[in-house]
Amino acid sequence: MAGIHVVDHPLVQHKISLMRDKTTGVKEFRELTSETAMLICYEATRDLPMKEVTIETHQGIAKTKVISGRKLAFVPILRAGLGLIEGVTSLIPAAKIGHIGIFCEPGTHDAVKYYSKMPDDIAEREVIVVDAMLATGTSAIAAISDLKEMGVKSVKFLCLLACPEGRDALLAAHPDVDIYCGGVDETMNEEGYIVPGLGDAGDRIFGTK
Repeated sequence: MAGIHVVDHPLVQHKISLMRDKTTGVKEFRELTSETAMLICYEATRDLPMKEVTIETHQGIAKTKVISGRKLAFVPILRAGLGLIEGVTSLIPAAKIGHIGIFCEPGTHDAVKYYSKMPDDIAEREVIVVDAMLATGTSAIAAISDLKEMGVKSVKFLCLLACPEGRDALLAAHPDVDIYCGGVDETMNEEGYIVPGLGDAGDRIFGTK
C-alpha cells in the first residue's frame, strides 16, 4: 500500500535545517538541494528489484546481485524540480530524464501545464517525479495523471518537504503512488507556501528573488 515515507536520516534533517535559514545563499541552497535529493533518492530506490549474476573477480568467482527489471526515468516538474536532478542522477546516471512544466494559477491554485517532453520509452520505465515542495499537490497530481495517460505503470514522487494538505491530496488522487520527502511541515498558507517551509524553492535555487 502506498503512503508517505519521511527520510529522517540525520544528514537529511541537518541539510533541510540549513535550507530553512533565510540567510542561506543561492550557491549553498542549490548545493544542499542536490545533496538532499540524492539522500532521499537513496531511500526511494531501496525496493528496486535485483537479480543474481556470476562475476569473475581477480581472486575467483562471485555470485552477486545487480539491479533487474524495468529501467528508471526521472521527471522534474519545472522549474524547481530541476534543482533536484543533479543529485538523483548522480546515483543513477543511466536514467533517462523527462520534463514537465506546470504552474499553479494564482488564487485558484489550479494546475496549468505549459510544457511536456518525455523519453520515447517512458511507458516502459519506472518513473520518479521530482519537485522541491509538495504544497497544494495540484502540480504533482497533474504531472502524475499525465504520465499515467502515457502508459506509465509505476510512479513515485520525491520532494524535499511536504505539508498535510498536499500529502492528503496526492494520496487521494493517486493512492498507488509512494511519496518520499525529508519532512512534513505544519500546514500551508493562503498563498500556497508550506509553513514554516523554506520559502520559494525555485527562486532560492535560481536566485530570481
